[in-house]
Amino acid sequence: QVQLVESGGGSVQAGGSLRLSCVISGHTFGRNYMAWFRQAPGKEREGVAAVATGGVGTYYADSVKGRFTISHDPAKNTVYLQMISLKPDDTAMYTCAFVSLRPVRPLLEYEYEHWGQGTQVTVSS
Repeated sequence: QVQLVESGGGSVQAGGSLRLSCVISGHTFGRNYMAWFRQAPGKEREGVAAVATGGVGTYYADSVKGRFTISHDPAKNTVYLQMISLKPDDTAMYTCAFVSLRPVRPLLEYEYEHWGQGTQVTVSS
């Protein structure tokens, strides 16, 4: 059974940085995709970043390009989301997701099969 566990969320001031981690168990990295999504109160969940764990490929939402970096460590079965220059608009629950097949559109939530519980990120002005 695939399980995803996120960590690294917290409260920071605008301009600050955080690194989120997502450990996957029950599956080892192969030709899979993992992604980070976020959902702010009253808003729809949006894809933030995705990575092809079995190849070379990263995808970012326009709102985070240049500020967020997704990466993965196969040895640790972990995906990271490095976030810099955080803004109050980045405040949301961040959740990682996994899919065993290549998605057509890597930043759309319906493409993903397994989800973590999420970690809260709060950015104050």
